[in-house]
Amino acid sequence: MKHFKLLLIVLITVSFNYLALAQERPDWVGGFADGCTTITCGKLATSDGSVITSHTDDSHRTRSWIDVKAPAKHKAGETVDMFKRVPCDTFAMPTYAHNKIGEIPQVESTFGYLNTAYPCINDHQLAIGESTFGGRPQLHSDDGLIDCQRLCMLMLERSTTAREAIAMAGDLTKKYGWNDDGECLTIADKKEVWHFEIVGPGKGKTGSIWVAQRVPDGHVGVNANASTIKEIDLENADYFMASDNIFEMAVDSGWWKKDEEPFRFCYAYAPHSRTSLASRRREWRVFDLLAPSLHLDPNQENYPFSVKPDKKVSLSDLVVVFKDYYEDTPFNFIKDLTVADDSGKVIISPLANPHMPYDGNKLHNINGGWGWRGERTIARWYTMYATIIQCRDWLPNEIGGVVWLAMDNVATSIYIPVYGSVIDLPVAYTTPGRPNGYNTQSAWWAFNRLGTLTAQRWGDMRHDVDAVWNPWQQQLFDQQAEIEQKALDMYQAKKPEKTREYLNDYTNEWGTIVVDKAWKLGDFIWTKYDEKF
Repeated sequence: MKHFKLLLIVLITVSFNYLALAQERPDWVGGFADGCTTITCGKLATSDGSVITSHTDDSHRTRSWIDVKAPAKHKAGETVDMFKRVPCDTFAMPTYAHNKIGEIPQVESTFGYLNTAYPCINDHQLAIGESTFGGRPQLHSDDGLIDCQRLCMLMLERSTTAREAIAMAGDLTKKYGWNDDGECLTIADKKEVWHFEIVGPGKGKTGSIWVAQRVPDGHVGVNANASTIKEIDLENADYFMASDNIFEMAVDSGWWKKDEEPFRFCYAYAPHSRTSLASRRREWRVFDLLAPSLHLDPNQENYPFSVKPDKKVSLSDLVVVFKDYYEDTPFNFIKDLTVADDSGKVIISPLANPHMPYDGNKLHNINGGWGWRGERTIARWYTMYATIIQCRDWLPNEIGGVVWLAMDNVATSIYIPVYGSVIDLPVAYTTPGRPNGYNTQSAWWAFNRLGTLTAQRWGDMRHDVDAVWNPWQQQLFDQQAEIEQKALDMYQAKKPEKTREYLNDYTNEWGTIVVDKAWKLGDFIWTKYDEKF
């Protein structure tokens, strides 16, 4: 009876923690983080030798505007403000409020960086992707000062290599505290890429618990809202790093039976995340697309931390992955929404929409690995922006670091090159999209409108969109070498301004071109398919 009461207390406590978390995270469907996907590639796994990280910022609240932060010198005694990110519903659309909760000392000088919602690259080719995995609710602490977005900023402002960024993150969060959910940051530099997973130290505590694992140079990795780091070997410092309290909390809390089983970070600190098919199915899909010869089981609970791709991965390969929604697999959750065409052949209805909002799933009785939500696809209708980032050690920093940036749903968008040395961006990219609602000045709204329209008659409209974006995307990839050679020809290490201006103009030219085309393309398909959606 005593044991039953104890078990009941534990279950009530856990349920209360998850209920409280759900109230703090209203956009976590079913209590699971389902926000982002990040794919990483070591330099021997890519077709040109790039080190790659990436990110789809899948969010119902995150900001869409982007700007460029310049390098800066700072006076002694300066500080950096720290904020807590909280849901805000007082504007035209759901957003986040950033409430100041403290400050930390500033350093003497900071590097410049591209200020996406989760800052993504600095002017020394340090790049970051991100995916939330949640972690045990008991680990969350509001006593810390540093959240995920601020940590990305601090890493890029103060570090030039992945290892340096990880060590600095460990020092800062140990001293000032981590106040966010469990996060995976995929951190790339010119030589290598690491996955850094961090959780809080426990309620009422200041600090963090973290681990980092390097992706082998010939491998690709993925994080899709679930912790993926399992066994660790801290004696192998070339592949593993961790906080000095990595084992302590797991033992003290009974989450790791030290004498009975090997330590696995994901099961000690984020076991809930490994139960989510929304995450595991994406892990499978990424590996199955890039390494189909492995014949991985789409229903496995665990996959390797990283795998060797069947062939070296190109930018085009990654675009295909990020546009994916399980088409031509058993997990395409619109496959049963069928009609007969004019010849009598049964086909998926052109109105069947893999990007339907959740209310649409209920209307059409959708079911799948994610229950009534169908499947959690890689391409999402609520992506704010997406990045594929190349870091290349054979080129100067001004040229070698490039963010391939897409706005909104990747399935109906196009990636343009934004170099890490850019000075500014077109006004459309720096214009907020969510606080004031729909407007024609925002790049995000141009692509959000196009994606939303295309989804209404997906089976037909997507071909009109692909007919425009696919050739342009290939053109951008094909002319990359020529553009960068011109930039290199004019490059002077002590006077890089001319190269920076050239690449800045190129980025701005294409940024303007694709936004203008997105508006026109939306007008075109609306006109072409009037009364058909």
